Amino acid sequence: MDFDLSWLLIGLPAAFVLGWLASRLDVRQLRIENRQAPKAYFKGLNFLLNEQQDQAIDAFIEAVQNDPDTSELHFALGNLFRRRGEYERAVRVHQHLLSRGDLPATDRHRAQHALALDYLKAGLLDRAEEALLKLEGTTFEPQARLALLSNYERSRDWVRAAKVAHQLEEAHQGSFSARLAHYLCEQATACIAAHDLARAEVLLQQAIATAPTAPRAGIELARLQMGTDRASNAYLTLSQTLHAAPAAAPVLVDALAKAALACGQAEPAMAQLKTSYEQSPSLDVLDAIVTLEAASGSATPAARSWYVHHLEREPSLIAAAKWIEGEKLEHEQFHPLVQKALDHAVKPLSRYRCAACGFEAKQHFWQCPGCQTWDSYPAKRVEEL
Repeated sequence: MDFDLSWLLIGLPAAFVLGWLASRLDVRQLRIENRQAPKAYFKGLNFLLNEQQDQAIDAFIEAVQNDPDTSELHFALGNLFRRRGEYERAVRVHQHLLSRGDLPATDRHRAQHALALDYLKAGLLDRAEEALLKLEGTTFEPQARLALLSNYERSRDWVRAAKVAHQLEEAHQGSFSARLAHYLCEQATACIAAHDLARAEVLLQQAIATAPTAPRAGIELARLQMGTDRASNAYLTLSQTLHAAPAAAPVLVDALAKAALACGQAEPAMAQLKTSYEQSPSLDVLDAIVTLEAASGSATPAARSWYVHHLEREPSLIAAAKWIEGEKLEHEQFHPLVQKALDHAVKPLSRYRCAACGFEAKQHFWQCPGCQTWDSYPAKRVEEL
């Protein structure tokens, strides 16, 4: 059968026309999708800037659907879910990124870090630890170690926390000596609860050697020594702690006064407290001075005159209330009512306030119960700040 060249002459132009039309349709569709994706992205960004997170999430989901290969949109969406507390959805977004075989190593590490943060925020500490350990040797290693440190602190695994803190210090990520001392103190507290006082004392001595200017270890060691009838040792420990950390005077002077009275060292303790008060006036130091003076035989009004001395230096409702408490008023029958009103007024002023988050408490904390920051409570009370 002879081949008809006329069909070839007709077919080639037809195929060319059909190919050209198909390419035009593909280009047109691509342009439409490219226009839609940026439009959805910028719409989401606008909602985000206006703090309309629900609408922003919807816009970013639309953008991801239009262009599922865009990793940046996935990261933005995952971070939004985490900020809103929707940790399960954030985990799914970041796990989807990690499942992609074409994801570059930098984005893979970034997604791994984001996934670890999702687990941390959700309180899934075991999964967070596993995710963070996978970041060893990556550019996210410093951030991962800091997060791992926080993770171990939350789970109260002080031995592992100390190991990570040493690694951070060796990597020149800052000084962690004060925090390492806290970890030793926490372990000592557990030993005391288990009645292993010898081990607790060894740990507290290690804490003092680790951070000589951190007051907690000295205060807790003195409390242990007082509990085992070693008042002289307790007084010496507190005296050294006050010398090393004078700013911590308000939180240790009460124990110092009691130890001094118990071992007959009231006179040198008084001299040390007066020096501390002159350098930095404090109501707690004032109370300790009044306690020592009253115990030494001074008349009560003479001991309490220190509160008047304090009022001459600076106004203080707490000092005024303590002075009035022992005074005879002209209308003495109204004294209890006046004293009750003053005591009620000074309660908020006698609290301690976290400098990091503002959480207030009746007692002084070494780690804030609100934001978990170490050493964020000033030694002085709210009225003195």
